[in-house]
This record gives sequence, C-alpha cells and structure tokens, in this order.
Amino acid sequence: MGAFFQELIHFGIYKRSQGRITRQVTFAAMAVGMGIGLWQLSSSMIGQPITVRFGVPGTMLAVGLWVAYRVVNVPGCADFLISVEAEMNKVSWPTRNELFRASMVVLFVIFVLAAVLTVFDVTWGWLFRQIDKYL
Repeated sequence: MGAFFQELIHFGIYKRSQGRITRQVTFAAMAVGMGIGLWQLSSSMIGQPITVRFGVPGTMLAVGLWVAYRVVNVPGCADFLISVEAEMNKVSWPTRNELFRASMVVLFVIFVLAAVLTVFDVTWGWLFRQIDKYL
C-alpha cells in the first residue's frame, strides 16, 4: 500500500502514448461520479455558510480529481487499462443491420418469456386459490 501512496505524489504519466483513450474515459467517469456526489453534498449543506457549503466540496473535488488522475497512471492500473484498450481494438463490432436483427431477436425472446411466465403465474395462482377453497 505504501507504493500506491508514493505513486500519488508523482507528476509523470506512465506509458504516455498507450491506452490513452481508455485512461481518459476512466478518468472522466471517475470525475463525473465525484462531481455528482459532491454536488449532492453541497446541496445538502444549504444552511451552512457559503465558504463551507462550496469550500468543502470544492476542496474534496480538487483532491479527488488529482487522485483519479494519478490512479489511471499507477503502473498496475495503467497496464490494465492499456490491455483493455488493446483487447477492445480486437473486437469485431456488428454492422447496424446485424445489431438491429440481434436486438429484435432479444426483444422477441423477452416478450415470449414474459408471456410464458405470466401464464405460469396465472395458472399457479388459480390452482392455489382452488386448493385454498377446499382447505
């Protein structure tokens, strides 16, 4: 754990040109999550002085952004994100037509299963009500 905290105070970028998009998206997702949470914190501090209401979440946001920036550059995390991007580049994505057809199959199966489960539910409910009448 000590190496992780040492990594948080470095300023360099680990393997700068590799996994750039994945790291940026990961950082952005972490930043948006922190921003939303700290906005909610600020909203819950309405009765506090303005310096506290915006100062505490602002400070926490600054620290959180720095930690998020550093986390995506920690060698272990960065290597994982670089590998993720490399694997995503190997994926063969479906065409628009294939995606539409596959989505229609999924929706059809979901509706058929919903209908079957509804029939089972109604049937078993009716059966148990009939049994309950005679007990």
